Amino acid sequence: MSAENFKLTRDSKFGTMALSVGAAGVAASVAGLFIDHKTFFFAYLVAFMFWMAIALGGLFFTMVHHLVGAEWSIVIRRIPETLASAIPMMAILFIPIVLGMHDLYEWSHEEVVAKDPILQHKSGWLNPTFFTIRAYIYFGIWTFVAWTLYKASLAQDEGKNMTEKMRGVSAPSMILFALSLTLAAFDWLMSLDPHWFSTIFGVYVFAGSWWATLGFVALFTMHLRQTSKLGEVMTIEHYHDLGKLMFGFTVFWTYIGFSQFMLIWYGNIPEETIWYKHRWEHGWQYVSVLLVVGHFIIPFLTLIFRASKRNLVVMKTMAIWFLVMEFVDLYWIIMPNFTIVNPDAHHGLNFSWQHVATFLGVGGIFLWFVWNRLTSASIVPVGDPRIEASIHLKNA
Repeated sequence: MSAENFKLTRDSKFGTMALSVGAAGVAASVAGLFIDHKTFFFAYLVAFMFWMAIALGGLFFTMVHHLVGAEWSIVIRRIPETLASAIPMMAILFIPIVLGMHDLYEWSHEEVVAKDPILQHKSGWLNPTFFTIRAYIYFGIWTFVAWTLYKASLAQDEGKNMTEKMRGVSAPSMILFALSLTLAAFDWLMSLDPHWFSTIFGVYVFAGSWWATLGFVALFTMHLRQTSKLGEVMTIEHYHDLGKLMFGFTVFWTYIGFSQFMLIWYGNIPEETIWYKHRWEHGWQYVSVLLVVGHFIIPFLTLIFRASKRNLVVMKTMAIWFLVMEFVDLYWIIMPNFTIVNPDAHHGLNFSWQHVATFLGVGGIFLWFVWNRLTSASIVPVGDPRIEASIHLKNA
């Protein structure tokens, strides 16, 4: 099997469209920064975390594939590998969050910390310098793992046997990934409300990230099946297996989310329950209900059936729905904290055109980078010794 047969053409309009949308989004975002910088940084954090979740989910997909020695996912492995390879780009796009720290995080204000014993107690961890250092340690870990696996996969296309190396890298990296993702979730999201804490929050963020990535991979491969030769090797059997994971992690996300809620509700400790109270007033209760229905009930009742997972129209609809609900979930996590650093603001949904601008800006750049990487190599890891077994996959 030749890699040349599975190379994308750079003449495709996808990359150009992504860059154009990204440039327009960036221009609008810059305007938003000068119009209302407080709203801008919160909107930017929502957008950044959405696309960062896709990249991290791609890294997890790649590592777990190598660890379990999966065959079915070989034909689509290059997609999550490439998503993960965009992490260095996301490290650059993290700079506005560092610059906007004072507009996002209450603990970044020395005068606030001086008046708050709890923040004083946490100041050894929550301070601007250490926050920034930790962030780029996380990016360093993820970049090293992602590019090591990506380069090894490309080397395998050239005839080198890299299967054991990729598995050997993935094993310890999975531990580092779990620790770094958990700490990043604490730093970037949970510390928006520095008085609140949840030991399960990192798993909750991971579950949403992986869930959304499965939807993205399903949707993106459908696009590639129409515009490339991926359709010759990726069949309904592969979507069936993707659908199984999408269904399984719908349940997993719900289990983690309910576990967090139940323990906080049962404990009834004010500094814990206040987080949910903020998400059950001034219109937020409708978003909370939407998450229960849209993030669990709808995908659960849809994907529970075998026929649904083998129907491309249903799978495409669910893939888009997954991405929409991941954005809603991150918006629900982040935006209620807007009034913590902006006490004069109305504690409502506070949805702004800046959320659209930043989403398109970050997303356009992210997709342009991913597309450029995909066009530089085969979209199928043709050198994998088990590629034929993957192509001829059959579900029971």
